[in-house]
Formats: sequence, structure tokens, C-alpha cells
Amino acid sequence: MNCAHEMPFGARLLPDGRARFRLWAPDARRVDLVRSAGPERGEAPMRSLPRGWFELTVPHADASTRYAFRIDGDLLVPDPASRCNPDDVHAASALVDPLAFHWPDGAWRGRPWQEAVIYELHVGCFTPEGTFLAAIQRLDALVSLGATAIELMPVADFAGRRGWGYDGVLPFAPDASYGTPDDLKRLVAAAHERGLMVLLDVVYNHFGPEGNYLHRYASAFFNPDVHTPWGAAIWFDGAHSATVREFFIHNALYWIEEFRFDGLRLDAVHAMRDRSRRFIADAIAQALRSGPGRTRNVHVVLENERNEASRLARLARGTPRFATAQWNDDVHHALHAMVTGERDGYYIDYADDPQRLFVRALAEGFGFQGEPSTLRHGAPRGTPSIHLPPLAFVNSTQTHDQVGNRAHGERIAELAERQRRTSALRALVACVLLSPPVPMLFMGEEFAASTPFLYFCDFAGELARAVTAGRRNEFRHFARFADPLERAAIPDPNEEATFRRSKLNWAERQQGAHREWLDFYRGLLVLRRAKLMPRLPHARSGTWSHEPGQAMQVHWALGRRAAWHLRANLSDVPVECAPPERGELVYDSGASGGAMAPPWSVRVSLEGA
Repeated sequence: MNCAHEMPFGARLLPDGRARFRLWAPDARRVDLVRSAGPERGEAPMRSLPRGWFELTVPHADASTRYAFRIDGDLLVPDPASRCNPDDVHAASALVDPLAFHWPDGAWRGRPWQEAVIYELHVGCFTPEGTFLAAIQRLDALVSLGATAIELMPVADFAGRRGWGYDGVLPFAPDASYGTPDDLKRLVAAAHERGLMVLLDVVYNHFGPEGNYLHRYASAFFNPDVHTPWGAAIWFDGAHSATVREFFIHNALYWIEEFRFDGLRLDAVHAMRDRSRRFIADAIAQALRSGPGRTRNVHVVLENERNEASRLARLARGTPRFATAQWNDDVHHALHAMVTGERDGYYIDYADDPQRLFVRALAEGFGFQGEPSTLRHGAPRGTPSIHLPPLAFVNSTQTHDQVGNRAHGERIAELAERQRRTSALRALVACVLLSPPVPMLFMGEEFAASTPFLYFCDFAGELARAVTAGRRNEFRHFARFADPLERAAIPDPNEEATFRRSKLNWAERQQGAHREWLDFYRGLLVLRRAKLMPRLPHARSGTWSHEPGQAMQVHWALGRRAAWHLRANLSDVPVECAPPERGELVYDSGASGGAMAPPWSVRVSLEGA
């Protein structure tokens, strides 16, 4: 089977050996095609078309052709829709023939969302080699763990040899530091062979600070009056928004159709400014559902600080209208506050009663459903979500964000051990993995990896100095980093050593406490797969109780008179608890069947099995 996505942007090899090149450059008076390698070298003027398009079809081209565009006889830029940029973001693009790759997984139709157990990973840090091909060698370990999906942090081409991926500037080109486009396809095919879905994190709210030339010849991509924390906002509702929107919608379709990804995670949807009739994230989800989603399972996951339940709306038959699910930061933040006691930054909203917010988020989805946010100076945050099914939410105990955005990249297992709160963390992990919402693990979490996950990049010159200083200054309001010497000790993002420290040490998995954590995670995921997963299509939002001095309880109806019951004491002292629910005991962390629940104990049962 061969797969290619056709789009109006970029370069395309034609069946007769010709190649068509297209560029949208509404600010340019003239555009020349520059070929530096391949059958024909040299420059040739491109034909100007209406509405800012330039096009040229050449008689001879192949996959060895290197090309770029010269704007107004001066600026030489890569193709913004390049499928491959072997020499980084400032160099020429490489022509790719997507039909040359033969897919061995033609029968793959994905997996239904209720089977999702997601494992988030950074390709560069997942293995010592840090490549797409090296990642294949670790897939069996993820299957053995109980994961059913991997989620790759962004792979779109970014400046330099290392980075998180959220500063990408060529959204169609897999970063060459990880391998070739075909290498990425081999990773996806290998995952499918093992029954693993593959999701991709994509960034449609901004471009990175280095290597983005669009503002020079297509300024209509950016709204000059709106800025995100990472740069100028994408102009999804401007005068030229039809073409801008088409660029990103085609990018989403490209990853699903040409690379056979099983879904996308849309980064920072709250930073997408769009007053169009159809919000851009909804339009992307709709395009995927009405396109490749007609013949296989395709999932769309959001990151959205606004907690907008409307983005997760369900149709009458229970299927998603737009997005499949959203990362539920309320679960993570409340959990983190319980384990660490931290109140800095966004944890301030969870400082007073984290147990209540945690239980509510497990049961109903959002912890904040319109309540005032201290972090937002009293402004309301969120909308009611009790009408949504549990599968509309992805819960986690840690993610790349909440680990990597710490000054020293500590994982929560290290923080828990440091504060002698490991029993608390174990109980909370059990609550997350044995609740109906989709669980997500961050790479290395399952064996309490000792390696940090730090913020790293590979900029140069003044930009590098600004990023290093900015990274350290962003912590100046934290009590721990009030001292300039403490801030100076924060790892420099641009140093290669910062990146190398973030690579997983796989040997740890079989050692001491790391092995104990691994066995713990495996055991919980075995229970989830056997007892809970088959009943999730019928799961409804839960009911819950959390009273002082009593164990918290959550009950989810699973359809056909079945119900899932979770009872937990999320405190340091024994508390009263109601009599055990009827049904099959699925999990008991120990001695929690009496009238008093021990500290940090969890009991789960299935009624009506």
C-alpha cells in the first residue's frame, strides 16, 4: 500500500516525471525557483497566479532534487510546506516521493478510543540514539507495560539539532535530527504491527523564533495585534484566512493520510485566536472525521486551559462532534499539590482543597467548571462538563509540560521520595489508572526514572542568550529562586549537556525500586485492560462525595446495570468509610475493607459484572 496526501502547497512529483512547485507569497512581487541539486540546476521564474500564488512545473525532477524559493530577487527561503529539509530550517528543501514508501500495515484501522492507554515520549530522549528507528527497538517494552498508544512530542522541523519541538517552523518536514520521513513511517508501521496507535503532537498556534520566513513574504499568516506567549498569533480570521486555515488543515490531513498517524494532539488551543464561524480546532477535527476518519479510527486530543466543554461535544449516538478528548490539567495539578504541597504558579488554584478538585475532576471531567481562579485574579475558569463521558478526558500524573517546565526538571516520583510521600503518589497513580478517563504516562514514569526532563534547545547568538536569561528569570518569583545564585544554577537550555541529561536510562527498569514501580504500573494496567476497558463505551460521568473525615468515593455507571466504584482515603490519617460496595473486588491497596480506611488507601470494585 502507498499513501500520499495531495495539497495546494509545496512540491509534488507528477506521474510523468515532471514536478510542480507552488508557493503562496502574497507580499512578493516575484518568486524564482532555485534548484541546487538534481537533474536540472539553476533558477527559473515562477508564474504569478491570482490571490498571491506562484507556480512552476518543471519537466524533469526526482527525489534527489534540492530546491528553494528566491523572493524578489533577494531572499532565499526553504519551502514552508517542505516534506523534508535535510540540512535544517535555513537550507534548501528536498523533493520527496511519498508513493515510493510501501506500507506493510494496509489492514490497520486503528483502535477505538476506549482502548487508549497513552505513552508520551520525546524521540530525542526516549533512546540513547534519539532517532525514529531506535525508538522501534523499545516498542515491545511499551506493549509489555500495557500501553496501547504512543504520543510523539512535535517532530516538525525546528532550528538546531535538539529541542522540544514546540518551536517548529516547517510543519510538514520531520526534523532531520531524528531521521528521514521514511524512518518516521517505519516507526509508525512498526507500532501498528504491535497493535500500538501513534498520536502526534502538533503546534498550530505559533511558529518558532528562528527559521520562520513567512513574515517576509506571507505576512497574512500573522495577526499583528494579537500575540501569544511564544510569538505572533496565527491569523485564522483575517482577510486571507481561507488560505491560512487551509495550510493547517492540510497539515493535519497530511500527517494522518501520508504518515498514517492515528490521531493528533493540538497544542495550546487556548492560544488560537479565531472568531470565524467555525473555530479552527473544530474545523481541523471535522476535516479529519469527514476524511480519513470515515474508514479508520482517528482521534483528536486538545490542550485547552479554558476548559471549554463545547469543544468536546458528543453527537446523539455518543461519538465526538469535534475533538475526541482533552488533557485534563485539573487532575494533574490537584494530584501534584497533594503530593508536594507546592503552591507556586498555577498550583495556587489547588492549594486550599486539592482532594476535592481531584475527586471532582476524576468524576466529572473538569475540576474548574466556572469557579473563580486565583491565578486569573478571580476570573471564572471552565464550563460545566458533567454531561460529557469520561472518555472525553485524558488524565495523567505527569507530562512533558509539568516536568520540563520545572527549573531542574524533577519528576514527581523524585519529589515524592524527597518528601516521604511515595505512598501518597502510589495511591493517586492507582486512582488515575483505575478510573474510566483515558490515562497517559510520560516516558520513564512507569519505572520512576531518575533522569530529569529539562527544557532544552539549540539556538545561537543573541537568541540563545535571550532564551537562557529568560528561562532563568521566569523563576524569579518563586521563593526558592529569589537568590540570583539559585537562578544561575538552573541548567542552560542551549548546552548539549542539558539535552543529554534528559535521556532515559533504560537499565534502571530492572533495578531495585525502579523495578517495583514498573511492576506496580504493569499490574494496574492489567486490571484496567481486563476489568474496565471492555465496559468503557457505556461509561457515563460519575457521581462523587468528599466529606471531611471520610473516604472519598466516586461511582461511574457503565451501562447494562454495571457500575465502577472507587473509594480512597487521600490523607495522612485513617478516616471513616462507608461499607464496601457490592460486586467484584478489583483492587485493594491493603486493609481497607473495614469501617476505617488507612491513610492513602484505594479500593476499586466492579458491580454487575
